[in-house]
Amino acid sequence: MDTRVKGRMTLMLALSVSFAITALTAIFLSHYFAQKQFQMLGNVCGQVMERCPDSKHVILEVLKKREAFAAVTVSENILTSFGYRSWDFLTVGPMAIGGAAVGLGAGIFLFLYRLQYGRRKMEERINMLTGYLAKINTGGKGLLWDRWEDEFSGLQDEIYKTVTMLYQTRDRALAARNNYAENLANIAHQLKTPITALSLAVQMMKEQPSADYPERMKRQLDRMTRLEESLLLLSRIDSGTLMLKRTHVDVFTVLTLASDQLQELFVQSEVNVDIPEMGGADIFVDLDWTMEAIMNLMKNCIEASEAKAVVHCAYEKNPLYVQIRIWDEGKGFAREDIIRLFERFYRGRNRKTDGIGIGLPLAKAIVEMQEGVLSAYNLMEGGACFEIRFYPPREGLR
Repeated sequence: MDTRVKGRMTLMLALSVSFAITALTAIFLSHYFAQKQFQMLGNVCGQVMERCPDSKHVILEVLKKREAFAAVTVSENILTSFGYRSWDFLTVGPMAIGGAAVGLGAGIFLFLYRLQYGRRKMEERINMLTGYLAKINTGGKGLLWDRWEDEFSGLQDEIYKTVTMLYQTRDRALAARNNYAENLANIAHQLKTPITALSLAVQMMKEQPSADYPERMKRQLDRMTRLEESLLLLSRIDSGTLMLKRTHVDVFTVLTLASDQLQELFVQSEVNVDIPEMGGADIFVDLDWTMEAIMNLMKNCIEASEAKAVVHCAYEKNPLYVQIRIWDEGKGFAREDIIRLFERFYRGRNRKTDGIGIGLPLAKAIVEMQEGVLSAYNLMEGGACFEIRFYPPREGLR
């Protein structure tokens, strides 16, 4: 109900009460003044009769001219002995009673009209909310645009919140179903390649037992093992069952330990790593899983680098966050790849190795679990750069 309608209803209710009070006041005052008039006239007649006893018949004759008025019982008044009451001498009585009746009737009418109007509006509101829910239950869509301020406003807000939450839940369920189907298709595709390679290797082993087929089979089995481990880790992250043991760790220590784990890959690829010490900068993270995320980023930079190239690392701390940058000297990301880098099973155009496309999504998930943000972009001078920002932990985690 808008402000103007609500104001009119309040005015009508106030008028109805005012009319009723006016009518009751008019009746009371009429009765009061009639009583005073009756008392005064009785006193006058009593004084006259005391002084002139023979005037009784004259007074009675004069008073009989007002016999048309209704009688009201009043005690201890000489006029009562003649059958007269206070209302018999109320000359304004009919007007007062008529005005009081009109005021009382108008008040009652407005009050009943207000009740009927409120009932009708209540039925309209109930029908509107019921129709809205029926529409939603049959699969329709709609919004409660009417913003009335009445006793149903709270119920309307709660219904709207509930329906909005149901829409969001449905959308999330549909997105999860689509992601499940897409992930299942990607997993099947990833498994298809090593299984096919293994089948071919088994067939070729029968014809050429002396070839290096066992080594090929081992590589495919290793790939399947990595895929299995990555999928299990992602499933734990998605379900929220991956437990992190977070402590305050120096960034330089994390970068150094991660590069040490990849030392063999750096040597094999003939790529160097540069990690300058840039002062103390602590982050509140799980050391092992953060190393895993940074190792995946370094692997990506190694794969994009030529021999004799360098993978660079840098970090800095400011009042808002700790920033870590890892970049290479390669060709950078393809323009169409940047927006999809962190999609699961997505493989960029410039990749040189036969990866499965899980390393970057895994790194992003680990970083985001620790109040961090991971992004990627191309440098102006060439090369791809990964940027991590770790924000201060919430009060309950420190």
